[in-house]
Amino acid sequence: MLWFYLALASAIGLSITDTLSKVALKESGSFVVAWVRWVFAAPFLLLILPFIEIPVLDSTFWIVTLVAIPLEIAAILLYMQAIKVSPLSLTIPFLALTPVFLIVTSFLFLGELPDLSGLAGIMLIAFGAYMLNLKSRREGLFAPFKAIARERGSLMMIGVAMIYSITANLGKIALQHSSPLFFAVIYTLLISATMTPFVFMLRRDEISKVGRRPVLFIMIGVAFGLMILSHFAAIALIEVPYMISVKRSSMIFSVLSGFFLFKESDIKDRLAGAMLMLAGIVLILL
Repeated sequence: MLWFYLALASAIGLSITDTLSKVALKESGSFVVAWVRWVFAAPFLLLILPFIEIPVLDSTFWIVTLVAIPLEIAAILLYMQAIKVSPLSLTIPFLALTPVFLIVTSFLFLGELPDLSGLAGIMLIAFGAYMLNLKSRREGLFAPFKAIARERGSLMMIGVAMIYSITANLGKIALQHSSPLFFAVIYTLLISATMTPFVFMLRRDEISKVGRRPVLFIMIGVAFGLMILSHFAAIALIEVPYMISVKRSSMIFSVLSGFFLFKESDIKDRLAGAMLMLAGIVLILL
């Protein structure tokens, strides 16, 4: 059961990171906060590097990693902007669409179709998305879905889920050509190194704000670092679908933190929607 506790720790770490990031986004831009998540986690991850066996890396590892990095950066920038402009409870649950997009890409590239449980999972996710905006139901049967299109953060997070459906496949290939913990460290370092010069060139005026709230940003880095470590440690112990189904429980924690910390409204509808979307993920992945 160690994998379960590691996956749950990853979910909690992600939720804490998102909650603290939303606090930071009140005074800082999405680019800087996205950079902080990776850069402040890097020193924490470097501490474990001496205890990791360095694998022999082939060209496949470097090719898929270098392709994944710009996609990962695009995703985290969209992610931060989404939680900046919209409530956590109307953005984070849409990460549940990642396995749905994985089904689509699997069909397009491999000709694979989901089984009955996969189709049922898709229906649950769709109904969960409907529940997130249930209060607009009185405006018409399809009004809750139309409300998604009006919420910029929701649309951005749908884009994030789509990108993650691609990077998930690339990450799996990279893991097969390295090792989980080593990839966690090197991927973090490479993303940090890629983002840093752009932050200093484009957002130099915002960097000073990081120094004004060092405790907040250090906490973001530590929480994100713990999330990354527990994520890849869990993958090393159990099949990816099982781990992801537990990790996506982060959406429940994020909805609750949105209610208790940011006073977001319609908590019952949004919590019910998030739980339905989580159940849909379990059906698709298992």
